[in-house]
Amino acid sequence: MKSRAVAAALLALGGLTATACGGTANGAATAPPSATRGGPEAQGVDAAERTSPAEPAAPQPGSGAGSDGAGRDGAGRDGAGRDGDTAAKPLAGKVVVIDPGHNGLNYKRPDVINRPVNVLTKRKPCDTTGTSTGDGYSEAAFTWDVSQRLAKLLRAQGATVKLTRSDNSGVGPCITERAAIGNRAKADAAISVHADGARPSDRGFHVIMPKKINGPVDKVVGASRRLGIDVRDAFRDGTGLPYSTYIGDKALDFRDDLGGLNLSTVPKVFIECGNMRNPGEAAKFRSASFRQKIARSLAEGVANYLT
Repeated sequence: MKSRAVAAALLALGGLTATACGGTANGAATAPPSATRGGPEAQGVDAAERTSPAEPAAPQPGSGAGSDGAGRDGAGRDGAGRDGDTAAKPLAGKVVVIDPGHNGLNYKRPDVINRPVNVLTKRKPCDTTGTSTGDGYSEAAFTWDVSQRLAKLLRAQGATVKLTRSDNSGVGPCITERAAIGNRAKADAAISVHADGARPSDRGFHVIMPKKINGPVDKVVGASRRLGIDVRDAFRDGTGLPYSTYIGDKALDFRDDLGGLNLSTVPKVFIECGNMRNPGEAAKFRSASFRQKIARSLAEGVANYLT
């Protein structure tokens, strides 16, 4: 196992930041979630791909792609294939797909994001608006920023990284296409970055992993579980956030109703980084330095799985 090499590489990269920025106090991109578990689940919509068909009162400002160039192949720039580079580039030859949940302008196109798609176990909306903090920092902006930071860290370790969206000023893609991007890339690991919208009293993070559904994901259920445990352990150690107090067992939750998992043919997990409706966790998510800490923790978890 190359955990020590991975940890050393991440420590060396601790000062890296992405140029992508998050939302502003006026940037709500969702209607307030309900007080049920995960917000809109009472309406039959899951927490990780939650939907809020009604447009919010305030628009969500977009966030341009950072200097990483989201979705760009980082292998050439990193020199991941050079001989003798494996110590400095422990993820050379590995492909990682990062799925930043939602998108900044989803709220403007309910006709697009509410279109039903087949996720094998049911039909669900194409995509969703996501949640937000009480002062309007949107989940879409949060996931975009964290994903940019995560991509930079993984590329610096030699991984080829692809993102499922190229900015935070668009719509979608559908959850079916998000899964297809990882499949087409033949990713060694895929991770979908989210934050939850539960009751303000609920707190903590959890990792969502697939169940067998007699479908394409079945062959990677075991590998996805291993990826999920590595991500959970690194996230807890790196961020200090507690296991979820309201869902899952020791921050592990197994689902058969998420299109991003059901349709995946590569090892994949979702991470709900915490509860955006909890004031304490919302304040942490507002902090660029804490978002960098989240990205480092996720990078370590993915790297531990891959090595």
